[in-house]
Amino acid sequence: MNKNIAVLPGDGIGPEIIEQAVKVLDAVAKKYNHTFTYNYALVGGCAIDECGDPYPEQTHSICCNADAVLFGSIGDPKYDNNPTAKVRPEQGLLKMRKSLGLYANLRPIEPFDALLDKSPLKEERIKGANLVIVRELTGGLYFGEPRGRSENGEVAFDTCVYSKKEIERIARKAFELAIIRKGHVTLVDKANVLATSRLWRETVTDLYNREYKDKICKATGESIKLDYMFVDNAAMQLVTAPTFFDVVLTENLFGDILSDQASVITGSIGLLPSASIGDKVALYEPIHGSFPQAKGKNIANPIATILSAAMLLETSFGLTEEANAIRKACINAVENKKYTPDLANPGQSCLTTQQVGDYIAGIV
Repeated sequence: MNKNIAVLPGDGIGPEIIEQAVKVLDAVAKKYNHTFTYNYALVGGCAIDECGDPYPEQTHSICCNADAVLFGSIGDPKYDNNPTAKVRPEQGLLKMRKSLGLYANLRPIEPFDALLDKSPLKEERIKGANLVIVRELTGGLYFGEPRGRSENGEVAFDTCVYSKKEIERIARKAFELAIIRKGHVTLVDKANVLATSRLWRETVTDLYNREYKDKICKATGESIKLDYMFVDNAAMQLVTAPTFFDVVLTENLFGDILSDQASVITGSIGLLPSASIGDKVALYEPIHGSFPQAKGKNIANPIATILSAAMLLETSFGLTEEANAIRKACINAVENKKYTPDLANPGQSCLTTQQVGDYIAGIV
């Protein structure tokens, strides 16, 4: 198989963790006789520094012509600490999502058995947890208009907007996932307060009744189930009863917050991959940020990025065997304590970012 992959290392630790994921992809290509061609491009703070645009047209062109996109991270303290900055790295991420039509963000949450003790949550609560958060990615507060501040700067405003078309499109992704998972979709909203949430509940329920109510889950042999949960309750249930969930469907802002909160189930945000799916191309990235404090220190955990590469192989290329080989190698690394300082106990020896990448690439 010959495939072109757009590679966007981004800011902070992005280049270091992307290097390890590419290393593992190269090992897979060699073992399974594939050819992966990588086209690198700028995004985020490094793109602003280079050309003044956090998502340059050249980067967009490279992404549009790729079979999939592998992305590192965005963010730079020099912009975070400057409230007057008119151009910010994060604008590049939002522009990229919108320009590429990446409307569905999938974030699987499944703790490693060998790392259950790393989570601040009780082991009996998280053991067996296996859920995926399906987050709408191109609507809601992050994109709604109007937005801004009053002339005197005393008032700021954002607008949350959703259409039935947007909601139905993402809901289909959730229901299709439920069919091949455990058959249970939970819609998370705030329908007791927000008009947009009431539209979400109405639209998802209508779609379920029309097309999915009688669909059978392959794993359970039972009909697909749909239930509802207010976002404040969902935040509590995620950490007190995470095994309740299978597919969590929600809007942009709620999904952003809940998926980061759910990282405590695994014990480290450095373990969680994600996929952002569009109609023509998909982008794969770790859910963590640019971690500028670790930049250049060779201590960042690359496993989330490597697992994102596994998602890329399976979801965009249909290479399930190869993806599972990467996942098994990551499990092996964790079980044999071949990991970075974020997972090590005080005084315990650990590996560098590069050494973890070498280890996983060597056994994939």
